[in-house]
Order: sequence, then C-alpha cells, then structure tokens
Amino acid sequence: MKLSNDDLTTCRLCGRDGRPDPALDGMLRRCTECGFLWTAGIAVPPDELYDEAYYLTDGYQDYFAASGQRRFEAGRRLRWLSTVVPPSVLVEAGCAGGYFLEAAQRAGFTVTGVEVSQVAAKFAVEQLRVPVRQGYFEQVAPTLQADVVCAFHVLEHVDDPRTFLHAARNVLTPGGWLALEVPNIASAAATRLGQQWPAVAPQYHRWHFTPDTLSRLLCQTGFKVVSHDTVFSRFYWQPMSRLRRARDLLVADVAASRSPRMRHPLLGDLLRVFARREEAAVDR
Repeated sequence: MKLSNDDLTTCRLCGRDGRPDPALDGMLRRCTECGFLWTAGIAVPPDELYDEAYYLTDGYQDYFAASGQRRFEAGRRLRWLSTVVPPSVLVEAGCAGGYFLEAAQRAGFTVTGVEVSQVAAKFAVEQLRVPVRQGYFEQVAPTLQADVVCAFHVLEHVDDPRTFLHAARNVLTPGGWLALEVPNIASAAATRLGQQWPAVAPQYHRWHFTPDTLSRLLCQTGFKVVSHDTVFSRFYWQPMSRLRRARDLLVADVAASRSPRMRHPLLGDLLRVFARREEAAVDR
C-alpha cells in the first residue's frame, strides 16, 4: 500500500492541524507553526522500495562491491560512538549490509541488526556473518533489549519518525544511548543547492531534519539530547577519493560555511546526535 504525504495535515513534530506551506518549489511541505519539513507526494513502503536495484544502481553504485568505502564509513561511525559508549549490547536499526555491525562486533560490542531490505539482510548474514533480523524495526523492537541503539540514515526513510523513536526507546535499558545520523536540511549545501542537494532525495527521504527539529522530536519522545554536531559529506570519503572529489565541493563549502574543516556545529551535510533514554516516557 502506497502512502501519500499530501494527505498529511497534522505535523509530526508539533501536532498542528492545517494545510502546510509548499517548500523547494512544491517538492516539500513545511509546517507553518514549527517549520518541520516533509516530502510531498506518494511514498512507497520501505520493504518495496529497498530492493536489489536500490543497492546496485538506483541508490548506490553497487553498495556491496564497495567494501573498502563501507568499512571506512563504519570505522568513522564506530570511533564517534566509542567516545561516549563503551562495548556493550548494541542494536542497529536499518543496518543495510551490516558493515557497522561487523566493525562494532570486532570492537567488543554484542550486536544485532534489523533491516527491512531482504537483499541487504541476506548479504549481512551470509557474507559478513553478523546477526541480522529482516523486517521493520518498529515490529521487531519488542523482542529486543540493548544498551545502545544506532540508526544511521534511517529516520528520514521511516513511515513515522515518532513511532520509530518510541520503538527505539522501548528497546533501551534505563539510561541507554541513542546514536542517530540524518541529512541536515539546514546545512550550507542544502541552502546553496536547494532541489539539487543530493540528500533531498524525494523518492527515498520522507522527513527532513534540522538540529532544532530533531532535538525537539527526541525530547518529545522520551530522550534527553546530550550532544549534536554536523559533518560535511567528505568526512566519510576515503582519503584518495577525497583528493579526487573534494576540490569543487570544498571551495563551495568554505564559501558557504566559512570553514575548511570536515566538522561544523550546525552547517555540515550530516547531523549526528547522541541522546539518552529519559526515566519517564514523554510524548508532547
């Protein structure tokens, strides 16, 4: 069953009922009360959308063959996670082919992944030998418990971000950690490029977050935001790839953000957040 965001008149963040404003020439909708953004039009359910073609041509140029790049990304995310979370029980929601699970397991974490794509879950289990359950995280979550839940580039894809975050909170032990990464619609690149910003990706991304809107949503769903920052896309490129690709993007990013660094408090392409489960459940 396809879901239409055009029928969405209640903001998922502030709860305002009413017709939202168009944004990016009608590609997105913006809540007139809080500014939260979502994609207009028909949304294909994730279990239909993330098929083999997505991983080979439509979403990636052969995700499974680029093992060096995938492991580089996983290593960077693991180093970030390890700054606050010691080896413990970890669940990754939307684990794709399992490269982050592989890195975390080698670092001493006890890992479980959940992945809606059959082709990606099969690859993780058969090729990387990591434990992955195929299905929607929101449905699998009641059978899981963990000290940390990770979701890297997942929240923008889900049917309902509030439902997803409630599921993540219920998986976590008291005081457990949530580590999220999503595209930052308030980034320098998004402001500069508009519809041409690659992370708009309207076929795949239903929800569009800023540091403020993501922090507000987390607070509303029973989390305390501990820290957030942003990184530019080149942060996840391997060094040789960075040398080949970064020149034009670096010039544009420096012009927009006034910083040659790969990290920035607010203006990077990718928003990273650490949050902890609050003692009492809240949904405002």
